[in-house]
Amino acid sequence: MLEERVASVHALIENKDWNAVRQSIITLPEPEIAELLFETDTPDRIVLFRLLPRDIATEVFAQLEGEQRNTLVNEMTQEETRRLLSELSPDDRADFLGELPGEVTQKLLNLLSPEDLRETRQILGYPPESVGRLMTPDYIAVRPHWTVAMALQHVRKKAKGSETIEVLYVVDDKWKLLDALDLRRFIMAEPETKVEEIMDHQFISLQATEDREAAVRMMERYDVAVLPVVDSVGTLLGIVTFDDVFDVAQEEATEDFHKGAAVAPLKGSYREASFFDLYRKRIGWLVILVFVNIFSGAAMANFEDVIAANVALVFFLPLLIDSSGNAGSQASTLMVRALATGEVKLSDWGKLLAKEVFISASLGLTMAAAVSVIGFFRAGPEIAITVALTMATVVVIGSIIGTALPFILSLFKLDPAAASAPLITSLADISGVIIYLSIATVILRELNL
Repeated sequence: MLEERVASVHALIENKDWNAVRQSIITLPEPEIAELLFETDTPDRIVLFRLLPRDIATEVFAQLEGEQRNTLVNEMTQEETRRLLSELSPDDRADFLGELPGEVTQKLLNLLSPEDLRETRQILGYPPESVGRLMTPDYIAVRPHWTVAMALQHVRKKAKGSETIEVLYVVDDKWKLLDALDLRRFIMAEPETKVEEIMDHQFISLQATEDREAAVRMMERYDVAVLPVVDSVGTLLGIVTFDDVFDVAQEEATEDFHKGAAVAPLKGSYREASFFDLYRKRIGWLVILVFVNIFSGAAMANFEDVIAANVALVFFLPLLIDSSGNAGSQASTLMVRALATGEVKLSDWGKLLAKEVFISASLGLTMAAAVSVIGFFRAGPEIAITVALTMATVVVIGSIIGTALPFILSLFKLDPAAASAPLITSLADISGVIIYLSIATVILRELNL
């Protein structure tokens, strides 16, 4: 049904039936309108955007990617830009302006009203990855000495300009946060009850200077949709809502995926990234890994005699080192994610490493049993013993590398996500080659082969 409505609007745009477009487009969800805008030719795009009611236009603009926002603003008149910026929520406005070059940001700031300018500059004053950049000052605060009736009257007065009315914040005369209460508590109380009588002081808050990932963890842990943001002395500065935190969680997960694949994180979407950006983000690690993998070749060169005398060893080499790398990548992925979500802490490293040794030993023995059968039928009992011992050992070593490296990076205040799968695999490959050929040398010489 939705696809048919979108197709219908497409047809109306192609026919330049703008009156019909105006009536039809407002029935579409904002994400669909945002996508439709950039499926439309440039002259028609700005006409289409101008047809949107002001409240819908603001929501659609917030849905666009960074480069799409810039393109649309460049196509708008100065008055249209000023109006759009003034109607964006302070956090969305700061997010948009923060992505622009400094001179462009300053030019657009000059279009804002004094009040909007004050709010935006306050948010832009915090570090790019901080909670302060996410917060909006559009919340509802009440005083402890007010009655519930006065508080609800205040809600009716301020609700239209507030980001949310689900939670009301109790502050003193200096705007120090005293409590955060659900609206339901006010509705259920008697009108003449004082606000201080229904307070329980059971609230959680975020510091404006905290990393934005703290907001993600807090909302997940306490299952809340909105959190207050305070300064170092507890003064209420703003709130962070679920929609903003959801975007952060998505960005952080994407960043970890990129790092896990040895790709420097992209600032925008893959679709918007230029050829040079994609090349630059990927080439660094690939070149580093080329030099890392040279050690594998050097290790093999030291065992030329063993390999020449027992060519069957080469058949099992890819299998064994791949198994080591795969086990290491599994362990690394599990550990990086657990560290990112706060499930484990740096102090847990010893216990978790011991646990991983036990698990990887069990995995290695199972895989060793399987590969020994192949070794026996392929090259005899001596090779079967060699590959079985190697498999059990390299799986344990690879898992230890994958588990330990994220902790080591965290210890040095580096992002554990930098313990990428290609890096783990390369380290496991080097150790796997050395272990395999060393075991083969000992066993085959002992058996005089």
